[in-house]
Amino acid sequence: MKTQLDQALQFHQSALNLQAQRQQMLASNIANADTPNYKARDIDFGAALKGALSGRIGPLALAGTSSRHLAGGPDMPFGAHVGFRSDFQSNVDGNTVNMDVERAAFAENSVHYEASVTFINSLLRGMQTAITGQ
Repeated sequence: MKTQLDQALQFHQSALNLQAQRQQMLASNIANADTPNYKARDIDFGAALKGALSGRIGPLALAGTSSRHLAGGPDMPFGAHVGFRSDFQSNVDGNTVNMDVERAAFAENSVHYEASVTFINSLLRGMQTAITGQ
């Protein structure tokens, strides 16, 4: 039963993780809007989700040379799909952050994230109702 539940939620878990990482990246772009030579970054959502579902993206083990090393996880598991945004308007200081584009992408990603959470909650509620027979 647990395996079937894990398989049913794998897509949604991967999408939610990717949306959370993208939201963090967009927030970083907005926070660095006035930083000279900062290049705005974004994630290719479709390619990253395909990679996550095919099993090519996952926790990476770090090589430890001492038993006292802390176990670490990846800072950015979808890092292979991160790219720089194209420059819409050149700035004198070399910054490529366009606040209109970043705000729109941030709002759109927020809506997708909330929709994913709502869908997962309704899916789990439906499974719980099926299990309890109510």
